Amino acid sequence: MSAYVIARLRKGELHPEVAEYIERIPATFEPYGGRFLVHVTPHEVLEGSWEEDVVMIGFPGLDEARAWWDSAAYQEIAPLRKRHLDGDIILIKGVPEGYDATKTAAALRDLLKG
Repeated sequence: MSAYVIARLRKGELHPEVAEYIERIPATFEPYGGRFLVHVTPHEVLEGSWEEDVVMIGFPGLDEARAWWDSAAYQEIAPLRKRHLDGDIILIKGVPEGYDATKTAAALRDLLKG
């Protein structure tokens, strides 16, 4: 089942280390089957507020995503980002193929019945 690393990054100072990080990061996740799905592209806020930039990397599964995050290659370049961009980063499992939200709603209704 797919997994995703999602970063919500606050605007930071432009710095050569950030450019180096961006140049080097693709090579770190490629061995784990990762790829950019979203990379600081413009977004439209539909509800609430969201000033931060969004980055989303897809992986074949949680194991690959965790292995990438813990890899020496990624940990070597992570400080280049951390020194200049603050934000929140999560790892999340995707839904399985054929996921049916109506089944989740039915389970919720059963719980609500008590």
